[in-house]
Amino acid sequence: MPDPSRKRGADTRNPHNLPTKVCAACGRPFTWRKKWERDWENVRYCSDACRRQGDTGKA
Repeated sequence: MPDPSRKRGADTRNPHNLPTKVCAACGRPFTWRKKWERDWENVRYCSDACRRQGDTGKA
């Protein structure tokens, strides 16, 4: 039986509604993270390893 004290609706997070980008180094898609909240427009790489590699990746 579901717990009636749990909220449903707007407070529930849905990971399918998060924005995505394609990594400039490896070409893989990656999703928005809370730590990128203030700087999402400038995020180009999916990881520190890809950031170090730069634009010279496989893609």
